[in-house]
Amino acid sequence: MSHKEIISSPKIPQIKAPYSPGVKTGNLVFTAGQLGLDPETKQLVAGGIEAETRQALENLKAILEAAGSSLDNVIKTTIFVRDLADFAKLNAIYAEYFTADYPARTTVQAAALPLGAAVEIEAVAVVGIQ
Repeated sequence: MSHKEIISSPKIPQIKAPYSPGVKTGNLVFTAGQLGLDPETKQLVAGGIEAETRQALENLKAILEAAGSSLDNVIKTTIFVRDLADFAKLNAIYAEYFTADYPARTTVQAAALPLGAAVEIEAVAVVGIQ
């Protein structure tokens, strides 16, 4: 039986809700969906889809690093976006964080996201690879 380790980071918004920011089991890390929430204010960052995507990826990065992984070790992302018309803008920011040897990815338009967010991103990453 695999051990389950709950992962969090002081670098992400501390939200009181019945979920964990990340869960590590074996050499895998699963993250909860991350919004573009500022860790200090716990509010969505201003600036629309680009700013929210950047902040969501920074929050994702903090969780992965707390688990001993990194964005370089992400094997799968799932992106929920409020409006697929924003896909090109989202993709441009995403390409700043993920370069060659991209993770597998699914992008889905969602009818609504928490707090009226424009984007939510979750990931699965491996721990202990170079």
